[in-house]
Amino acid sequence: MWSPEREAEAPAGGDPAGLLPPEWEEDEERMSFLFSAFKRSREVNSTDWDSKMGFWAPLVLSHSRRQGVVRLRLRDLQEAFQRKGSVPLGLATVLQDLLRRGELQRESDFMASVDSSWISWGVGVFLLKPLKWTLSNMLGDNKVPAEEVLVALELLKEKAEEVYRLYQNSPLSSHPVVALSELSTLCAGSCLDERTFYLVLLQLQKEKRVTVLEQNGEKIVKFARGPHAKVSPVNDVDVGVYQLMQSEQLLSCKVESLSQEAERYKEEARRACRAGKKQLALRSLKAKQRTEKRIEALHAKLDTVQGILDRIYASQTDQMVFNAYQAGVGALKLSMKDVTVEKAESLVDQIQELCDTQDEVSQTLAGGVTNGLDFDSEELEKELDILLQDTTKEPSDLPDNPQETFYTNSVPNPRISDAELEAELEKLSLSEGGLVPSSKSPKRQLEPTL
Repeated sequence: MWSPEREAEAPAGGDPAGLLPPEWEEDEERMSFLFSAFKRSREVNSTDWDSKMGFWAPLVLSHSRRQGVVRLRLRDLQEAFQRKGSVPLGLATVLQDLLRRGELQRESDFMASVDSSWISWGVGVFLLKPLKWTLSNMLGDNKVPAEEVLVALELLKEKAEEVYRLYQNSPLSSHPVVALSELSTLCAGSCLDERTFYLVLLQLQKEKRVTVLEQNGEKIVKFARGPHAKVSPVNDVDVGVYQLMQSEQLLSCKVESLSQEAERYKEEARRACRAGKKQLALRSLKAKQRTEKRIEALHAKLDTVQGILDRIYASQTDQMVFNAYQAGVGALKLSMKDVTVEKAESLVDQIQELCDTQDEVSQTLAGGVTNGLDFDSEELEKELDILLQDTTKEPSDLPDNPQETFYTNSVPNPRISDAELEAELEKLSLSEGGLVPSSKSPKRQLEPTL
């Protein structure tokens, strides 16, 4: 948790860890507004109310997530968010709003919603409610006492998922039943205290992913087999397997202890021989041999227990494979429900018939359309040969002036006299310029155009 000492150690001018918003150190006026108390009702000034709530509510939850806690108290938050000797005056209102929205829940209410009879301190937490909180509820006051423990539900769900993954990736997951003490040791790095660990188990129990049972004074936890499966109640088989696992651990510890004892007798015999104490050395060797015989007997028992456990684990694997096969067969039957050999053969025949029809249509279209005209290919070949022969011959007699010949043969070219051309030119000059032609004007000699 944060503390005033930690904030005092931070250098002035900003938050070095980046845990607080920028305005925490940069905007004095806004921070004074945010540290002030809320109005009695949101209707008085909804803008100010929403601005403060939008700042503090996410900050409270993000602070708890960074600290890895799921249990909140007003007093801890006030200490964590101290600034220059001042505490936020509206944190109680923020917690009330989070309670109203269902993002927080009182620890006692959460425990009452789940079967927590297996928790040794479950009854005490109900009986030891602060008197102030009890009286305030009786009087209709919803203020949150400074010592009241609240649970952040979303953070608790995240922590429960973390613990479940931790178990799945550990050697304890070889069997769904595990001792509560072993699971607590495994989760020591994830759950900060025992109460958090129990709350996580209650959340997993609420999600039907674990169930807790007390067996011979010891609490055992059974996990669901898959991440999306629901846990089944603890049965006699689970208890029997758990007892075998405990026997295996006990035998292994006993064998280890006796092995160390046999080694100690061996050293005593060696020292007695060096000291010349033959009788003492013989007694030590006899004790060593008796211990080794006990070790051999324990090894035989341990091998038997381990063999039974191996068969149980193999049968569980076989059961999983069998269930997978069964599910696969069911899915295959469902997918092949309307498929038969006769239908398949009929479908193949239809496809072949359609392919043959398509080939016939393509061949018909490739024949082309003649528009009722039939051509003799031999005659066309003869005409093409004649054209090729004509193009290879050189012309023998060409006219001297093909251009003149062209005009002569196509368009007549009558002769026009010079006097007629001059008269025509004078008419054009009068009509365009309005000038009278002069007799002294030089006459243009125009050449007839061929």
